[in-house]
Amino acid sequence: MQRHLISAADLTRDDAVLILDTAEEMARVADRPIKKLPTLRGRTVVNLFFEDSTRTRISFEAAEKRLSADVINFTAKGSSVSKGESLKDTAQTLEAMGVDAVVIRHGASGAPYRLATSGWIDAAVINAGDGTHQHPTQALLDAFTMRRRLVGRDEGLGQDLSGRRITLVGDILHSRVARSNVDLLHTLGAEVTLVAPPTLVPVGVESWPCEVSYDLDRTLSKSDAVMLLRVQRERMNAAFFPTEREYSRRYGLDGDRMAKMPEHAIVMHPGPMVRGMEITAEVADSERCTAIEQVTNGVSIRMAVLYLLLGGNEPAATHTRTEEK
Repeated sequence: MQRHLISAADLTRDDAVLILDTAEEMARVADRPIKKLPTLRGRTVVNLFFEDSTRTRISFEAAEKRLSADVINFTAKGSSVSKGESLKDTAQTLEAMGVDAVVIRHGASGAPYRLATSGWIDAAVINAGDGTHQHPTQALLDAFTMRRRLVGRDEGLGQDLSGRRITLVGDILHSRVARSNVDLLHTLGAEVTLVAPPTLVPVGVESWPCEVSYDLDRTLSKSDAVMLLRVQRERMNAAFFPTEREYSRRYGLDGDRMAKMPEHAIVMHPGPMVRGMEITAEVADSERCTAIEQVTNGVSIRMAVLYLLLGGNEPAATHTRTEEK
């Protein structure tokens, strides 16, 4: 494991499998009456969020507290950032307070990399989403969910996703989740297909390690997992498709389309969902949809990342089982 987690593309297959296996051990902590490990006692972690977030921020905070870290939550609204303070000055303020790790979400692509490599701060940096660039822990929790559902909880230990066919549908252009998943799933041996309107496919996508299709119905029967991505209107400055109804008709997943998928196939969504647009309520509430499962798995994955970056580079199995005695 490296010192920082900035991009899913930085992970080797062994790195990724180590994180997934460690997360499996961390998931066992959630089954205990007392969901705590002393691993990061005395360590200080700052959640530095310059963008709105519900799942990611709460998930990181839960992970940090379950590892007994001291947690500081920072949001740009109501801070000196709203007065014009720069990222550099904010980082140096945190450095002066002696923090051990920074979890950062920022609207500008590259901000976590800048923080990690600038020398402003001597702490581990974890990217919780930067612009339209990367969201590595989301890709890890997605891969963790796929491995559990498609391979098995115990059978999946030490395994990757070789031969699995994953389809990502929706706003690829503005999606850091799509970019991270393409990188990580390729590293884990999966075959990835992107499905989107031509206007929501990024320039240069032909260099990505995946295939591109504009026909959702043609890909469903061959997919082990279908991940639906929200249309990110807050990042759009133009009309990328005629109407919501047109988008839903061509790229939304409803019950009829779900029936075309193989019986073992799962439906995924990183959240937040826009019901009635990219996914119908029928599909979102079905047993094949893993959206809530992904939230649960997100805590385990983030515990694993924090453990490996701050606690140690060995799998957590020995450590957690010692605590159980």
